[in-house]
Amino acid sequence: MSGKVVAITGASSGIGAATARELAQRGAAVVLGARRTDRLEAIVDQVRADGGRAELLEVDVTRRADLEQLVELAVDRFGRLDVLVSNAGVARIAPVADLDVDDWDAMIDVNLRGVLHGIAAALPVFRRQGRGHLVTTVSTSGLKIVPTQAVYAGTKNAVRTLLEALRQESTDGVLRTTSISPGYVRTELVDYVEDPVQRAQAQEAMAALGISPDAVARAIAFAIEQPDDVEIGDITIRPTRQG
Repeated sequence: MSGKVVAITGASSGIGAATARELAQRGAAVVLGARRTDRLEAIVDQVRADGGRAELLEVDVTRRADLEQLVELAVDRFGRLDVLVSNAGVARIAPVADLDVDDWDAMIDVNLRGVLHGIAAALPVFRRQGRGHLVTTVSTSGLKIVPTQAVYAGTKNAVRTLLEALRQESTDGVLRTTSISPGYVRTELVDYVEDPVQRAQAQEAMAALGISPDAVARAIAFAIEQPDDVEIGDITIRPTRQG
């Protein structure tokens, strides 16, 4: 990990923030992107106080230019980009029959289009360098399909399919891809579910079952730290009590 340059989206809290701290402690330079720059500043200050290297940028993954700027910041500040961790995501829980089309659009724009924007920004740099790694947060929601999560799971499985196709297109040794599928993790992901009953149920399950974001961060670090000729394609990480 020492000397690697890693850009992370959705880095202001939860899995993204934990990953930033974990990778920085292991010697990586981290370039953090999110909309809440006040939180990013606190993480960057902590990393630097501990002797690490970190930069930040306000990033909305639905804007392609923001991802291009994040990649450019990494290259300008540290000379290269080794890994892009696409972690930004939103979850909206409701039956399809509720026709929450605005929420559908939000999940498609962040969970799918946001990942595509990151790939479009990072892939030319990886090709130019001759090496690069895409690590993307997916979800166990795409592995076990349940009611009220149809569109959310659909966006996550779309990303899973995208990365597998990209992997098969990239067997020249330049690009590695890793999908991380977390189960219940103690994050803010469900705090924005609009229906108060569903939000309370999701929060209760998260509090009762959820594992620490640090566990996911360690899994991400494991995938990144493998030799360049080793690709960890998929990691599923969830509580031992999750069904």
